[in-house]
Parts: sequence; C-alpha cells; structure tokens
Amino acid sequence: MADVAALDQYAARLRSEELRSQLNYHNYRYYQLDQPEIADAEYDELMNELRAIETRFPELITPDSPTQRTGAAPLAAFETVEHRLPLFSLSNCFSEEELRAWHRRAAERIEREDFAITSEPKIDGLAIALVYEGGRFVQGATRGDGRHGENVTANLRTLKTIPLVLQGHPPERLEVRGEVFMPKSGFEAMNNEIAETNQAREREGKKPLPLYSNPRNAAAGSVRQKDPSVTAGRPLAIFVYQLGWVDGARPESHHETLAWLHGMGFNVNPEARRHDSADDALQRIAWWGKERERLDYDIDGVVLKVDDTRDWDRMGVAGREPRWATAFKFPPQQRTTKLLRIEVNVGRTGVLTPYAVLDPVFVGGARVGMATLHNEQDIRRKDIREGDTVVVQRAGEVIPQVVAPVLSLRTGAEVEWEMPARCPSCDAEVARDPEEVAVYCPNTACPVQRVRLLEHFASRGAMDIEGLGEKMAYTLFREGLVGDAAGIYDLTVDQIAALERMATKSAENLIAGIEKSKARPLTNVIFALGIRHVGYETARVLATHFRNLEAILDAPAEALQEVEGIGPVVAKSIADWAASPGNREVVARLKAHGVDFGGGMPEPAGDQLAGLTIVVTGRLEQLSRQEAEDRIREHGGKVGSSISKSTNFLVVGAEAGTKLAKAEQLGVRTIDEDTFLRLLKDGPAAL
Repeated sequence: MADVAALDQYAARLRSEELRSQLNYHNYRYYQLDQPEIADAEYDELMNELRAIETRFPELITPDSPTQRTGAAPLAAFETVEHRLPLFSLSNCFSEEELRAWHRRAAERIEREDFAITSEPKIDGLAIALVYEGGRFVQGATRGDGRHGENVTANLRTLKTIPLVLQGHPPERLEVRGEVFMPKSGFEAMNNEIAETNQAREREGKKPLPLYSNPRNAAAGSVRQKDPSVTAGRPLAIFVYQLGWVDGARPESHHETLAWLHGMGFNVNPEARRHDSADDALQRIAWWGKERERLDYDIDGVVLKVDDTRDWDRMGVAGREPRWATAFKFPPQQRTTKLLRIEVNVGRTGVLTPYAVLDPVFVGGARVGMATLHNEQDIRRKDIREGDTVVVQRAGEVIPQVVAPVLSLRTGAEVEWEMPARCPSCDAEVARDPEEVAVYCPNTACPVQRVRLLEHFASRGAMDIEGLGEKMAYTLFREGLVGDAAGIYDLTVDQIAALERMATKSAENLIAGIEKSKARPLTNVIFALGIRHVGYETARVLATHFRNLEAILDAPAEALQEVEGIGPVVAKSIADWAASPGNREVVARLKAHGVDFGGGMPEPAGDQLAGLTIVVTGRLEQLSRQEAEDRIREHGGKVGSSISKSTNFLVVGAEAGTKLAKAEQLGVRTIDEDTFLRLLKDGPAAL
C-alpha cells in the first residue's frame, strides 16, 4: 500500500507542477497582457483540478501556485492605487446543485431561508473602482490584485458613460465598482475600420495592423493606454454594479442601492432583477442561457448576491471571495471546425506537448485557430485525427478546447496521429518513460530546450530576473550571447544595449537584476536548474535537508531517497542530472560567478510556536500556503499535513475544504490569517 501511495503522490506532484505552470502562464496572458489563450471554462477546469490535488496533498502547494493568489500585480506603466476596501473575486457555480448549496450555506449564516437575491448579467470586461469626492470624479483604478490596482483616472475620464459630476445630493465621498466593456457592435465596427486601413496599407506595401481578438481584450487594452486620447477614440461603455464604500448612510438592500446609484447618474444594468427564492433566480439564469446572444455585449454568466446588504458583514469573506455573492457560469459555447493538423511544442525538460491547428472559426465572437492538446494519451482517448471535423468550445477567450471529433462527418481521409519519433527541434530520437505518459527529447543540447530552460531559470519562483522573459531568452540564445544558465552571468551592459529595441538604461536594469539574483534562496536556485521532476516544493525539501547545493548533487540516489518526500524516481532524476559533465560544468560556472549555493535558508526567528502543531488550509490573502508553513517552522512550530487530536491550531483561508469540518468535529481551534500573524508575533499568549 505504501508503494501505491508513493506513486499516487508522485503522479500528483507531476500533474500539479504541470497545472501550476499552465495556470501561471495563462494568468500572465489574461491579467498582464490582456491576451488570453484559453477559454474561461478550460481555465476553471485546470484551477479546480489543481485545487483538488492541493487539498489532497497540501505539501505540494508552492508560493507560485495560482491557487494562492487572485488576479495579478498592477502594470509598472501606471501609478499604483491602494483600494480602501479590497475588490473581491467571486466563487463560481456551474450547476443547479452547486447554486443551491451556496444558497443553503448563505441561509445557515444569516439564520433564515426566505431571503431575497439579486441577479445581474456577468459582463466579460475589466473591473474598475471609481472614487468621488464632493460629487466629482477624482480617481479611477483597475481591480489589479484586489488590494492594489492601476491608476487609470485620465483614461476613464474619456468614457462618456462615466459621470464626472454626480446628480442630486450625493454623499461627500464614495466608491463604486463597475465593469468597463466594449459593445459587440463597437468591436465589429473597430475591426472593420482596421480591415479597411489594411487594404490601403497592403497597396502601399506596409505590414497589416492586427485585428482585435475579442471585445474583452479590446476593452482592457483600451483602458490601459498610456495616451488618454487613444482611449477616447475607442467605443467603450460601463455598467456600475456595486457600491464599494461610502462615507455616510447607504440603502439597506442591493437592488435599492442600484436604483440609488442610477439616480446619481451612474449607468446601471437595466437587466438586474430581485428574486424571492433560489427557484426564481434559477429560472432567470435559464432564461439568460437562451437569451444572452441578443445582448450587445458579452456575458459569461449571472452574478447572484444576497439582497440585504446588512447581511453582508454577518456573512463575511472566505479568503478573497465574499460569501454573500457567487457567479453562475454558463457552459462553454461550442462550434465545429476542421482540425488541419497536430503539431508539437518542446518544453524545457524536453517533453513534447501536442497542439491542434484548426481551420479558424469564430466561437463566441472571437476568431480561434489553435488549441492545446494535453498529451498523446488524451488524443487517443478522444480518437482525434488529423482532418477530423471537431467540436470546439469557448467561454469568452481565444484558444478553444477540442471536445471530440464529429464521427458522422468522417470521410475516411482522416489520418490517425502519431507522436514524432524524432524531436522537431534537434532531430534527436525521442524517449518514452514507461512510468509516465510524457514523451520527451533526451538531448540536453536541444535548442528549444535550452531556450525554455533559460526562460525558466530567470522566472519567478526561480532566479526571478526581471526583464529576462521568453523573448529576451530567445534573443540572447539566437544571438549567441547565452547558451546556458551560467552564461547569463557573463552578459555585459554593452552586449544587451546593442540588441534591437534595447536602450542603455534597460540593459543596466537587466544586469542589475542578474546581479541581484545571485543572492536568491537555495530553494530558488535548485528549482531554477530545471532538474526533471524537481518542482519548487521538492527543491524546498532538498534545501531544508542538505542546506547546500553541492551536497545535494554529490549525494547518491540512495541518500536522496532517505529524505522525507523524495521518492526513487525523483532521486534517480537528480542523481542522473548531477552525473552529467555538462550540468556539473554549468554548476561550477554559476558558483564562480558568485551564485549563493547555501544561503537564503531561513534561520529560526524565535520559539514562540515551540511544541505547537499547526495545520494551514485554504487560500490565504497575505501569505501563500508555503510562506505560512515556512513561518511556522521558523518560529519553532511543527507543520501538520492533516487534522488530528494533537493539532493545536488550524489556520483557515478560503475554500478550506474537509480539514475545517474535521477540526470542528475534533474541537481543534480554528484561526483566521490575521490571528495567525498575531500568533507568530507574540505566541499563544496573545490569543
């Protein structure tokens, strides 16, 4: 049974690392670039799968896990604004059962079942907060990470649907939350104008301007323009959906609040409704599922809120999700198109990942032409063939999910796909691990692997070198300036400044970031090396046990297996990596450059928690799960992985799951994050 459990954890570790990598990438595309590549529904599936794994194996949670945070940091181009009250994200419901479960939980907290609910279409746009003083618009900011957003006041002033001066007798100070969006008609007209411009540019031999992929991306990009005059020329609109805070009295229900805001001149969605029961709300949701296409704006669900705002404080917030609201998400929209061919990408560890090249099709208002396929086994399971007509689905984003082939439309010309026998990058013969689904290129000199490894080495969670992302890694490799991770530390300001579109100041900043990375903690250094099967959590375990990189690389596989949490597959992978002369040469050069191979390990910060066993569950706001557990260890406490009678405290964040129920059953004391921080500072006597 132990071997089965170890293999189960090993499989979970591999999948969690893959999911974290995918989700962090898609978060960056969505929040920072406004260029998402997957559908909302597919993103939700990935996130829910990762949460399920981390709930079962809490030790796999890492600081960079997307389950530990919401949203993204503000763009550096704008001044940062701190929100007086956080802009929360919403929990999601995907079925009638899940919505009724939310309704039951709400009823238990407010101790009555006959409460009213408001419903509003969930617009697919950009969330913003507007502050008014003396009835005048003084500040507008994006949601950002919920606590800090981007100051886009000048741009928002150009929107005609945002009142600059309020009507009637508004409070002295208030903040409202809303969603900036681009109507479908405006989006279509804007793309038509670009298409006409491109015809002229083509006649002049100029490169065509890109079309916008969908209204949501166009709206977000328009609000974030550095030049407000560009924003002013875009067909943007806004619906205000909530009162954030107010200095003074406020209405006692949400639907009355919407009417109150409308009276001041705010644009409030006229489709908002008040419902006396969950049954009534579900009827409205079903109606929207059929009627949403008639709207001139995209929606991907319906937002539901407890109507009595006096109940909101009683119900509180779980992590970053208010208990008094939820979003019912619609099933993805589906279309059919031709799968032209299946191609593969090569990852940093050599894994070959297939993706579908589609005959471009408009799904939910966006033109899509590619879809990521998980692996060869998934293609076989779905029986997807090149030349198939396939069902693709999308829920507001660009790259769809291939659901299945349409068997009735097969002509016999379709071709079963085979994983290439040789790497498409270096032509090396691919390898298959009998214990894994993955097929990989074993050639560590493979050009694509080396570029991806450079990108990984510099990424957050690894050496965190700002400015050395995907494009820069490719450029440095292409120009022959960097061939491996150690080569990064040979770079000079003059070399970088000579690159296309690089100025001296940018080059100096990059060199400064490279120099700063030399002092990264040992966990980051181990993770940055890109050893197969070694994710951040495994790197932390190794760093804590050995406290020196060279000691890890000198340890035989048998010694590595003696470390708790390191199984035979991971131990062999580390030992094999360390046995490579090329890898050893890179390590030696990193050391010669001054990269810290044994620093950054947390020293004991005190013994306030000595003798205490503490378990952390759910998503915290100020700390990641890993950071919270590191703090417990630093202060002399023991981190528990499950609840038992010997557990002293359970730190509870959002989506706590079964551990919370178990703690309540055993009478284990539960504390929130703020209480936990006081516990770290002053010990149990402070509680």
